[in-house]
Amino acid sequence: MDIEKLYQEAADAIIESDEDAALEVVQKAEAEGADLVGLLQNGFSAGMREVGDRFGMGEVFLPELIFASEVMKQVSEAIETKMDGVAMQKRGLMILGTVEGDVHDIGKGIVASLLKTNGVDVVDIGREMAAEEFVNKAEELGADYIGSSALLTTTMTEQQRIEDILEERGLKGKYKTIVGGAPVTQRWADKIGATAYCEDAAVAVKYINSLYE
Repeated sequence: MDIEKLYQEAADAIIESDEDAALEVVQKAEAEGADLVGLLQNGFSAGMREVGDRFGMGEVFLPELIFASEVMKQVSEAIETKMDGVAMQKRGLMILGTVEGDVHDIGKGIVASLLKTNGVDVVDIGREMAAEEFVNKAEELGADYIGSSALLTTTMTEQQRIEDILEERGLKGKYKTIVGGAPVTQRWADKIGATAYCEDAAVAVKYINSLYE
C-alpha cells in the first residue's frame, strides 16, 4: 500500500469536491488497514487547506469552498463513525460571531466551516452580538479562542470592547482573540490588543495550525 498515494487521492477528492471519490478513498483505506486518522489529517485535511489557500488567493470562489467543505464534512463524519467518534486531532474551541450592529455573516460562515474541517470546534453565536456575549460564552464553554468579525468601521469598536471586558474581568490572556472583517487591519488588532488579525478564513486556519506546529 502506497500511503502517500492514498493521501494524495484523498486531497484531490476534496479539491475537486468529489464526494463519491472521497468516500471511495475511505473504503479503500479501511480495506487496506490504513490509519484513518492519518488519512483524515494528512490527506483530506491537506486538500481542504489547499482549497482554503486557493480561496485566499482568489483562485477559487465561494461556491467551490462551500462544496469542498460539504465533502469534507461527509468524510469527517464517515471516519468519525468508524473511529467511534474520535478522529481528527482537536485544535481547541472557538467562540465566533459578528459584532453588534453588523448583520452580515457570510464571511463568518466561511471561517466557521473551514475551521471545523481543520479540527477546531466552533460555536457560532450569530450576528449582531454584544461584546459581553462573546466573553460570557467563552467563559461558559471554556473556549480557547474568541473570534469576532466586524464589517463596518462603525462597529469595529465592539472588537475593542471585547478586549476591554477581558481586561476588566481579569481575563486578558486567557483567550486568544482573533479579529477580522473588511475594515479590520493588523494595525487595528495591535491597537486594541487582540492576539491576532486574520484577513480571511484561510489565514485563520493557518494561524491556528501554527499554534500546534
